[in-house]
Amino acid sequence: MRALIITWENFQDQEVVYPYYRLREDSNEKDVIIMSNVLGRFHGIMGVNMESHSLLSELDDDKKYKYYLDSFDLLVLPGGVKSLEKLRQEKTVINFISEWNSKNKIIASTCHGAQLLISAKATQGKKISAYYSIEDDVNNSGATYINAPVVIDQNIVSSPHYNWMGEWMKAAIDKVKE
Repeated sequence: MRALIITWENFQDQEVVYPYYRLREDSNEKDVIIMSNVLGRFHGIMGVNMESHSLLSELDDDKKYKYYLDSFDLLVLPGGVKSLEKLRQEKTVINFISEWNSKNKIIASTCHGAQLLISAKATQGKKISAYYSIEDDVNNSGATYINAPVVIDQNIVSSPHYNWMGEWMKAAIDKVKE
C-alpha cells in the first residue's frame, strides 16, 4: 500500500503523526509520503516537527502529478484549521483531490480535512464526518454531516477528531485492502 499525506505548516500534530507512523507499519518507509509546502522539517501547531518528503509544487509538473495519482492507493487529508486555511487555496492541490476522487480512489479525511473535500467538490451526496464547527459547510456542500467516530461513504473515510485516529486509520486501511 502506498499512501500520500497532504498537509501544510501548522498542521494538527496528532492528525499527521499518527497516520504517518500507522501507515508505515503496513508499508515500506518510502511508500508513505508527506507532501507539504515545506521540504524537510516543518512544524505542527503544537510544535511537533515532521519531515516533508515532497513539495506541493510538484503537483504543478504534469509528469509528477500523474505519478502521484497513478502510483498511490490512499490519500490522507489531516486537519488543522490554520494549515487548511492556506492549503485549500492551492488550486493544483484541489484539482488533484478532485481527480483522485473522480477515480474513486480512497480518501481518508479527518477534522478540517473535509474542507479540502468541499473545495474539491467531492462531498456532493455523501455522508461526511468532520470537526463540528464545519457542520454547516459540509451540509451546504451537498453532503450530509454525520457526527460519528468514522463514516465510510463510497471511497471517502472520514472522522471528526483525533480522538478516533485508531478507528479512522483502521477503516481507511481496510478500505484500501478491499
